[in-house]
Amino acid sequence: MMNSMNVPSKRSTLERKLDKLILTLFGTLFTMCLIGAIGSGVFIDRKYYFLGLSKSVEDQFNPNRRFLVVLLTMLTLLTLYSTIIPISLYVSIEMVKFIQSTQFINKDLNMYHAETDTPALARTSNLNEELGQVEYIFSDKTGTLTRNLMEFFKCTIGGEIYGTGMTEIERGVAERKGIKVQEVPTSINSVREKGFNFDDVRLMRGAWRNEPNPEACKEFFRCLAICHTVLPEGDESPEKIKYQAASPDEAALVLAAKHFGYFFYRRTPTMIYVRESHVERMGKIQDVSYEILNVLEFNSTRKRQSVVCRYPDGRLVLYCKGADTVIYERLVGGSDDLKKVTREHLEKFGSAGLRTLCLAYKDLAPDVYESWNEKFIQAKSSLRDRERKLDEVAELIEKDLILIGATAIEDKLQEGVPDCIETLSRAGIKIWVLTGDKMETAINIAYACNLLNNEMKQFIISSETDAIREVEERGDQVEIARFIKEEVKKQLKKCLDEAQQYFHGVSGPKLALIIDGKCLMYALDPSLRIMLLNLSLNCSSVVCCRVSPLQKAQVTSLVKKGARKITLSIGDGANDVSMIQAAHIGVGISGLEGMQAVMASDFAIAQFRFLKDLLLVHGRWSYIRLCKVVTYFFYKNLTFTLTQFWFTFYTGFSGQRFYDDWFQSLYNVIFTALPVIIVGLFDKDVSSSLSKRYPELYKEGIKNMFFKWRVVAIWAFFAVYQSLVFYYFVTVSSSTSQGSSGKMFGLWDVSTMAFTCVVVTVNLRLLMICNSITRWHYISVGGSIVAWFLFIFLYSGIMTPYDRQENIFWVIYVLMSTFYFYITLLLVPVAALLGDFLYLGVQRWFFPYDYQIVQEIHKDEADDSGRTDLLGIDNQLTPDEARSYALSQLPRELSKHTGFAFDSPGYESFFASQLGVYAPQKAWDVARRASMRSKPKPKPNKIN
Repeated sequence: MMNSMNVPSKRSTLERKLDKLILTLFGTLFTMCLIGAIGSGVFIDRKYYFLGLSKSVEDQFNPNRRFLVVLLTMLTLLTLYSTIIPISLYVSIEMVKFIQSTQFINKDLNMYHAETDTPALARTSNLNEELGQVEYIFSDKTGTLTRNLMEFFKCTIGGEIYGTGMTEIERGVAERKGIKVQEVPTSINSVREKGFNFDDVRLMRGAWRNEPNPEACKEFFRCLAICHTVLPEGDESPEKIKYQAASPDEAALVLAAKHFGYFFYRRTPTMIYVRESHVERMGKIQDVSYEILNVLEFNSTRKRQSVVCRYPDGRLVLYCKGADTVIYERLVGGSDDLKKVTREHLEKFGSAGLRTLCLAYKDLAPDVYESWNEKFIQAKSSLRDRERKLDEVAELIEKDLILIGATAIEDKLQEGVPDCIETLSRAGIKIWVLTGDKMETAINIAYACNLLNNEMKQFIISSETDAIREVEERGDQVEIARFIKEEVKKQLKKCLDEAQQYFHGVSGPKLALIIDGKCLMYALDPSLRIMLLNLSLNCSSVVCCRVSPLQKAQVTSLVKKGARKITLSIGDGANDVSMIQAAHIGVGISGLEGMQAVMASDFAIAQFRFLKDLLLVHGRWSYIRLCKVVTYFFYKNLTFTLTQFWFTFYTGFSGQRFYDDWFQSLYNVIFTALPVIIVGLFDKDVSSSLSKRYPELYKEGIKNMFFKWRVVAIWAFFAVYQSLVFYYFVTVSSSTSQGSSGKMFGLWDVSTMAFTCVVVTVNLRLLMICNSITRWHYISVGGSIVAWFLFIFLYSGIMTPYDRQENIFWVIYVLMSTFYFYITLLLVPVAALLGDFLYLGVQRWFFPYDYQIVQEIHKDEADDSGRTDLLGIDNQLTPDEARSYALSQLPRELSKHTGFAFDSPGYESFFASQLGVYAPQKAWDVARRASMRSKPKPKPNKIN
């Protein structure tokens, strides 16, 4: 409850900017209406006798009541120009987003995990395009970067390390240092089981009885077998029993106790049964029952778990296991050598990337326990603040503990995590790891997954310093808080000054920040959080260790609100829910820690490496597609409405409509609706493989290159230009034209001709912004134009004779019987689109986007990806089909990651950016490339 947050309502950045665009259109609408209304008030005058503005004229045209004329004309024009507001835009966007989520993301085989039969899941369609603009990723470690498959690997008991294996992290550290790694041979009697990967003959098969500290070993094993909340299932035999635990760590510890000879096999509400082997002498087995008197449960605040039990001989013992920071604070005085040695072992385990827990115990006197138990029962039965009171009571007994030792559990990295993080970093995304593990563990995990490297300048802010420990030993909490805050302030200022020097340098190293939870608590203070934010934003990677779930959410909110950057949080457990909800986008890993993270997330995936496809492919495509949908809607509605606006100047601002009502009503619903949806679904600038091969393309989304006000202004400019062409070209040319009967064209002839040109032109303009054109584009564009002609044939030839007030009757037939119709239908769209054509050509040749450069590089490569890749994914299958296909392909699965030799001429600035070096764009880069003679290139291997 202390770490919970209110569930936020999330809207994408594009939607919020779209709201501003709609407000701008409302402002434009009001301005247009105001101009027309004022013009009407000025134009109305009795001197225009031919208008018949006598005293009996209606109020809207009464020269004596000009203010009322302005007001009524304003309302009339509001109705007339209302088409400038794209009401159907929101419906189209929601339709596109829904199909993108359900058909593309959910059915992408590249994000399907065959081992767990888990496809990707888009739990909302509101944030598809937000996936293409993420700049900061906040990730949990356990179960997110790692597999959450815990294996008991090493331990320290009574100051002695046990376990002979070497972790992946240790191998990676050795390789970085250039040390040749020699594999340690496993012993003949070593035991291997899922959750237990320990090898040391000194402890196995009762050999611990010969160690110099057998009593400490006995307490260690009993603590593992008793201090837990695990439930056994199945037969009560070591080979067949299964353990159901709240976390994989706890299951691994109970499993280790079984292999050490302390087999936990049965549990009741008040008893735990342990089959102990080799305790008194080798080969002897006895069943021992321990009465569980109290369980002090683990939570993110306490960071420890305790059990009070009674031995069969009446001995009362408190067993406690938890994080080293909280256990060491509660140890009894003395045994400094053991504490020091164990701390060194903990640091060694952390450096190897192992998860550590300290174990301690305390013998209880009966009278002391009874007195404490009364307080415990009273707190447990409390109806108010029960959790807080239980924590306070636990503090009374969890003190003066005797240190037994510590466990070290290995949690291996997930497949593909290092490559995924490296790729996302190249895409301009900064990744922060927020974990509850020790600093040494977190740092080495960060090294293993390419988050940190030796070339980085690392700023470490830690509370594990001699000065802070000295103050903590005094026990004055006020003094401790004041001192740590001052130390954190000094460290932040020092690191920030140094970071600014590197930041302003020409070729300084990348920066990384490592900070622990205790220092972070003070750094998040309002007086220091600005310094923390400035330092963090200058760093490529940030690692926060020993942090609580609430601190994870606070760090995420700091960047989200303080830096106003698009953030994504990813985690797999209940302790990540607050962080997931705090970010713009929450991604849940459907792992081994339940479904809390998934249920609180916006998107769910099975493995961290699937982020590469989710962001670089689906996110980027969704962003580009929706930007085109929004700007095109804006353009086509503005173009259509402006033709009506120009007509108003030639009607005395009377509010006379230029187009028939049905034309205006069906323009957005039928004649231009489907093509833009097809673009929102199927447009693709580069393939999915190229999107991942060139992750730098993702930076265009981070910079919001395709939905800036400059882009909107360019579309608006061409909308104004085309509307002028439509209106004046048609009206001027029609003034000297006539029908086959010799009659001059009237208003409805001219407006029908202009509307035909508008429908044809705006649909053809849509094809000009498409990067890939499929048969669906041709069908939708051609179908929309054909739909207009079918409608006007029926409407003017069949329907209107029954309404003699209309003058549309037979208009299209009259127009199509003249040569004027065909020459106008040919010339007007050409003249209208000429400016767009020239602009797009100049932009592509001399000021290309990065994706256009990639298109030029690969323009000679045949696209053999097949029909399904046109949808933006490699496979579109049902879950059952995808599962069968994936399983059939597993034995032949190849690496998904490859490099690319940048040997193409030109594009120096693009390639330089991939190396982190700034080089200005040269206008002749693309021109030189395009002017070169194409040479046949070997066909690259397709990367699935």
